[in-house]
Amino acid sequence: MPKKARELSALETKRLIMPGMHFVGGVPGLALQVLPSGGRTWILRATISGRRRDMGLGGYPEVTLARAREKAALYRDQIRDGRSPLAEAHAARSALRALVSMTFQQASENFIESQRASWSNSKHAEQWQNTLQKYAHPLIGDINVAHVSVAHVIKILEQPIVEEGKFWEVRTVTAVRLRGRIEKILDWAKGRGLRSGDNPAAWRGNLEAQLPKASKVTKVKHHPAVRLDDVAAFMEKLRLQKGIAAKALEFAILTAARSGEVRGATWSEVDMRSGLWLIPSMRMKAGKEHRVPLSDHALRLLTGLTRIEGTDLIFPAPRGGMLSDMTLSALMRRMNRPEVPHGFRSTFRDWAAELTNYPRDIAEMALAHSVGNAVEAAYRRGDMLEKRRMMMADWGNFTSQTTTA
Repeated sequence: MPKKARELSALETKRLIMPGMHFVGGVPGLALQVLPSGGRTWILRATISGRRRDMGLGGYPEVTLARAREKAALYRDQIRDGRSPLAEAHAARSALRALVSMTFQQASENFIESQRASWSNSKHAEQWQNTLQKYAHPLIGDINVAHVSVAHVIKILEQPIVEEGKFWEVRTVTAVRLRGRIEKILDWAKGRGLRSGDNPAAWRGNLEAQLPKASKVTKVKHHPAVRLDDVAAFMEKLRLQKGIAAKALEFAILTAARSGEVRGATWSEVDMRSGLWLIPSMRMKAGKEHRVPLSDHALRLLTGLTRIEGTDLIFPAPRGGMLSDMTLSALMRRMNRPEVPHGFRSTFRDWAAELTNYPRDIAEMALAHSVGNAVEAAYRRGDMLEKRRMMMADWGNFTSQTTTA
């Protein structure tokens, strides 16, 4: 234990100018070291694991006498607890160096983890990881996140896609999403002190002068849909198909639902008595619960199905679990149809607009699309269920017309 020194005041400490160690009291072993050059620094002398060690606490007067005593007391407490202030300080400096030298890939992984809890859909993290790993990490993954520049971002967005062209021009939707993700990662890095300056992935006032607008280089691809005058004939042929996939596709058409919503449908979601299918928010694209009124045609289809023991799925795969996302498409190919299952949602929308007097909003709600702007949504409390019930009954009748072919 160091010899107990008299506790000096701030003024007395200021007057210490003779080279050497001057113990100032207040905390055992705390001294102001005056160097031959005139510089002064705080030292805490203590015994750690049987060895005397001198630990620096910072220079004087940047570190005041009061602050030096606080730090010395903290170090003394750590020593009494069997900890090493020197080792902990070294670990903290190593961690800081690692943080400062974080690569873009490490930054992207840290950002995804920081946001994972706020994403309602677990697929978000997977989608972020997949696009970054495929298009960004191979080019800038190992670069210090502080050094990512506009040139790096452009290199990613203009990278060649084999035999197709530039990434930004041939896979525009994916490229636009990736640019936004890179921008958010770099914003996160700046907030953590890992980089400074403007964001090189920002669009306005930056990349907009380097790349063509996405709307100018990509065309909207519509899902091929069965024509209205061909719906009844298609449904007649569909009902002749065997297997659970045919039933799932018919149910998707009758409800104007997405393939994934139908493939994941469970008996516990359906109330046969009230003719209602309640799809929980976790299974909806918009993350909002959706009520689907079931027409008599849809209810008869469900009534005719056999419930499979051991699963609550309405349309389980033959080997268990959900049908794959390609099952319904494969069925249409076997029927020699060029259209895709999702196209029936477009067919339904065309039917509502061209052959009925139902308001646009009701058709959009049936498709689980957002209706109106944020202000309208705030005032619109209901989902027009009963009006949609009538519309789905009419749609069921339309799809089930008898053809004369």
